Amino acid sequence: MCSGEFDLDSVGLLTDACDGGAAEAELLVVDVAGLEFADSSFLGVLVHLRNTRNLVLEGPVPSQLRRLLEMTGVLPLFEIRDGTAA
Repeated sequence: MCSGEFDLDSVGLLTDACDGGAAEAELLVVDVAGLEFADSSFLGVLVHLRNTRNLVLEGPVPSQLRRLLEMTGVLPLFEIRDGTAA
């Protein structure tokens, strides 16, 4: 689960977690529901992860992150599960 703020100074936590025990997973689910802020370095990690394995963003996706994904044109690259489907 990603919670709080992720920027250049803290995005290494996500990288370490995904390259550690989750490195061999066929599907990586990143829970972004608790995310308060994300900058381009967080986005870069998400794109890298998506390009190296199957990745799902578990939401709901916070509006700030959704806007970042939309503005950069990468939103269509991600499968998003927002937990509202029955």
